[in-house]
Amino acid sequence: MILGAITPKNIGDKRTTLHPQSIKAVLDMGIKVVFESGIGLQADIPDKALLELGAKSLSREECLKQADIILCSEPIKSDEIGLIKKGSSILGLLEPFNNKAQFKTHAEKGINSISMEFVPRITRAQKMDVLSSQSNLAGYVSVIESAKLLNSALPMMMTAAGTLKPARVFVIGVGVAGLQAIATAKRLGARVEAFDTRPIVEEQVKSLGAKFVKIDLGDTGQTDQGYAKELTQEQIDKQKELQADVCANSDIVITTAQLFGKPAPKLIDKKTIERMKPGSVIFDMAVESGGNVEGSIADSLQNLNGVKIIGYSNLSSFVSDHASFALSNNLINFIIDFYDKENAQMNFDLDDEIIKSSMFVKDGKILKKEFS
Repeated sequence: MILGAITPKNIGDKRTTLHPQSIKAVLDMGIKVVFESGIGLQADIPDKALLELGAKSLSREECLKQADIILCSEPIKSDEIGLIKKGSSILGLLEPFNNKAQFKTHAEKGINSISMEFVPRITRAQKMDVLSSQSNLAGYVSVIESAKLLNSALPMMMTAAGTLKPARVFVIGVGVAGLQAIATAKRLGARVEAFDTRPIVEEQVKSLGAKFVKIDLGDTGQTDQGYAKELTQEQIDKQKELQADVCANSDIVITTAQLFGKPAPKLIDKKTIERMKPGSVIFDMAVESGGNVEGSIADSLQNLNGVKIIGYSNLSSFVSDHASFALSNNLINFIIDFYDKENAQMNFDLDDEIIKSSMFVKDGKILKKEFS
């Protein structure tokens, strides 16, 4: 079997799906590895690092033609699908909700497709959870980039000139990204508060040394996969009103609230922003799915009455080496678990919970009706 990896077309995505620290395991299994020349340059990984391990460098076209399994960090454009041989499989971040049409093309061409975003959140699949691995790094980046734009230091400092008060950081949404944002801000010495619609995460917030802000929104909870449930408009309005006081007293506000497959809820409006201090920073981590903050724009820095609103996308690419290492490990772990060494091919058994959840197209058929 030949495993291939290609470079993302999106210039903001600096990751590689093949990292030299993760591919030895598949090479040792007898799987051949090919990659598009220059695939790791944006993560400071030269081709030489992969070649020395036994992988082979090819043109993008040859990589698509030869590979039985193609690793990708974004959907492959329809004009390139024709290069892929029938019976091959695409494995990676396929953004299903934004690119439904691709699955019809995959089925017509006889190409299998597996979306890593749909790997279930079960214990056995944690090592394949790309959403968690990349969100974890994104949470870290949100704090670092916010701190760069804040015209004061994060930790309290005792100096001969007087005591410098710690910055106040407010994190809205305590999923993987939010927890890492809390932990990073605490490590840097900030005073941290956090809120989530799921009261169950209060203990996690406190374990990181942060204060949990309690806002009674009535009946809330989480899905079977651990995501926050969608709020009613009345609940969102109440949340905005009650958290506005915390935002007004914060130096940095980081919003992480996203709904899987749906637009992000608007949680901070202009009224709230107008109450914040000039020089304070808002980091909208949900900008790629519509944004939590009124006025945030993807890949831009806005200024509203002196408040800086950050809308950067592809956050994990800000630390592209570690992001590539984590992403590559997620993908390689998936391959290792489902590789049939005896027959030198992948075993896509739909009775397996992970395959059933993440596989979208198999043997020319779209498996999920809502994406057909």
